[in-house]
Amino acid sequence: MLQLLRPPGLLRQFPLLRRIRTGRRGAAPAVCLGIVLATAAGPAAAVGADGSGEVALRLEAAATFVMYNADEGSGASNSDFVVPVAVVASDGGPARDVRVVVDASGLAGVARAVKGGYGNCTGGGPVFTCVYGDLQNGDGESNAPFTLTGVDGVEPGASGTVTYTASADNAPSVTGTTRMTVGGPTLQGPGELPGVSGLRTGKPATVTPGFAKHTRFPAARGVALRVDVTGLVLATRYSNCHYPDPLPTSAWCVFPTKAAAGAAYRTSAPLVYTPSPRKLTGSLVYAWSASPLKPSGHTVRGTGAPLALVATADRGFDGGEGTLGVTTTVQADYRPVTGTVRGRVGETVKVRLGVRDLGPGRLPDDGSPGRFEVVPPEGTTVTSVPYTFEDGGGKWACGRPGTPGGPFGCEIGGDRFLEARYEGGTTALDFHVRIDRRVPGARGSIRTYNPFDRTPGNDVAAIPVEASPALPHRPLRQPGTWLAVGAGVLAVATGATVYRRRRARA
Repeated sequence: MLQLLRPPGLLRQFPLLRRIRTGRRGAAPAVCLGIVLATAAGPAAAVGADGSGEVALRLEAAATFVMYNADEGSGASNSDFVVPVAVVASDGGPARDVRVVVDASGLAGVARAVKGGYGNCTGGGPVFTCVYGDLQNGDGESNAPFTLTGVDGVEPGASGTVTYTASADNAPSVTGTTRMTVGGPTLQGPGELPGVSGLRTGKPATVTPGFAKHTRFPAARGVALRVDVTGLVLATRYSNCHYPDPLPTSAWCVFPTKAAAGAAYRTSAPLVYTPSPRKLTGSLVYAWSASPLKPSGHTVRGTGAPLALVATADRGFDGGEGTLGVTTTVQADYRPVTGTVRGRVGETVKVRLGVRDLGPGRLPDDGSPGRFEVVPPEGTTVTSVPYTFEDGGGKWACGRPGTPGGPFGCEIGGDRFLEARYEGGTTALDFHVRIDRRVPGARGSIRTYNPFDRTPGNDVAAIPVEASPALPHRPLRQPGTWLAVGAGVLAVATGATVYRRRRARA
C-alpha cells in the first residue's frame, strides 16, 4: 500500500527534467529550477535585463556530472544529463527558435554518447543538435541530448569535458561546459528494508545504514552517505553530516574510510527520524557513494560527535539504495455527504452525494484519495452523474453497477472528480435520480473508503426517499381525454355564437 518516493541517488548529480518552467507556471517548477541553478557552473548568458528590450539566453547545466561507476564498465547506461536553457526576464518578448548544439568529443576513451533527447535531438555523436523551439520570456526548458554508455577498463576519476552552445534567432549565443567523471566503485546497499508501522507523531525511530564493496576498485577518496526522507524529519546530530535546513529532510555525511574490497560496513550509530505532523506515511532512502561530491544546499552542519564506520558482516548487501517505508497512527477520516431523494413520481431530481474529509492527516500526493459507493433507493433509477474536466466532461463520473441493485463506484482520485475534489473539505457531485414509483420506507446508502480511515463508525449513511404521487393532470395526456375536451369547447363556442345572433335580431 505504501509507495516509496525515490530521490535521485548520490551518483546522479543532476535530475532528469523534461521541462523546466519558471515565472507564471507555478511554485513546483520554480523549486526544480532552484536545484538547477544551485548546481550550475556559473552564469553563461548574453547581456540582457529587465527594461533592456533585449532577449538573452542563460545555460543552467551542471558544472560536474558523474557518468557511471568504473566497475559497471560497458554495461553502464545513463540518460540523466540534461541541458536547461532559460530566457532572461526582460521586456524583449520570447526567444524564437532556440536550439542547442552539444559536443561530446571530449569524452573519447571514457564514455560513449549515443542519441538521446525527447524526440527533438538529431545527430549520431559526438555532436548533437536539440531543438527547443520558442521559449517565453522568463521561461525555460531542458533536454537530454544523449545517453551515456560506459567503457571497460576505465579507472575511477577518469574524466572528459562536454561543451554546448545555445542560440536563438533573436538572441546572442551562449556557451557552457560540464566536466564528466567516472565514479566508483559501486557500494552495495540492502535494497528494501522491513517497514515500520504505527509510529506516533513526534516519536523517534532509528535506522542504521550499511553497505558492502564487492569490487576490486579502491575507494581512494573515502565514501559518502546521502539520506533523503519524505513525511519524516531527521535529527541533526553528527558533525560530519550536513543538512539543508534546521528541520532537515536530507543529510549528506562523508567518511574518510577507504573501503576494502570484499568488506562490509555500517554506521557506528543509527540515524534518528520522527514523523512529521499530520503525515500518514513516510519514507527514508539512503545511498552510498565512493565519489563524495557534496550536494548543493546542504549548509547546516551537525553539532554532535562525528558519525563513524565500523566493520560488519557482509549479509544482505546485494541491492541498491536502502529504502524504508513508514506508516503512522495519524488517520484521514471520511464521512459520507448524503441527501434525500425528494420529488414526485416520474420526476428526475438532483441529489448531492460524496465525502467530507475530516482529517487530520492528508493523503499522500502519489496515493489514492479513496472512493465512495452509492446504492440507489428501491424505486429509483440513477440516470447520470455528470462531471466536467478541463474543457469537456461526460455523463458518468462513477462506474455503473455490473448487476442490478449493485453500487455505483466513485474513485475520487480520477480526472472525473478533478473539478469537484477538495482536500480538507467536501468532494461531491450531483446524482440525477428518477423516481419511478413510491416504495414505503425505501432507503439507499452511501459508503466511504480510504486506506487511512480508522474510524469506521461514520463511514455509512442512508439516502432517504420522499416521493409524492404524480400530478393529477397526467391523464390529460391520453388521446381520448383531449377529444372529449375539444368537443366540449366546440359546443360552448357554438352555443355562444347562436346566442349572440338571436339577441341581434331582437
